[in-house]
Amino acid sequence: MTRRPPTGRAPAPGAPGPGGFTARARPWAGGTVLALDGELDLDSVGALHTALDAALAAPLTVIVLDCAGLEFCDSTGLNAMLRAHARAAAEGSRLELARPRPLVLRMLELTGAVEVFVLRDAPPE
Repeated sequence: MTRRPPTGRAPAPGAPGPGGFTARARPWAGGTVLALDGELDLDSVGALHTALDAALAAPLTVIVLDCAGLEFCDSTGLNAMLRAHARAAAEGSRLELARPRPLVLRMLELTGAVEVFVLRDAPPE
């Protein structure tokens, strides 16, 4: 797979970014579900930042990252999730993860981040 250099711009929320990464938002009674698809890395993390900023604009909310479609996540993606988790906590909100694939779950376990996040078997309806 050929990697493109970062453009410095985040794609519009829900639009495919580098590596086909998308972060599609949908509301639920407690906040926002962000369905993550594709590869989350240095080239695509801007799309996650954009989606998280929009979701965190609502006060006292719960954001659930649905990771079922997340094929890959590097340390840049993990760092973005951890920073968003800390920001959410500081603002009285929560960030949770749903359905992480084995590769993503293993990364969370190896880094100790699995202790930080609430893990869900499924995203809320």
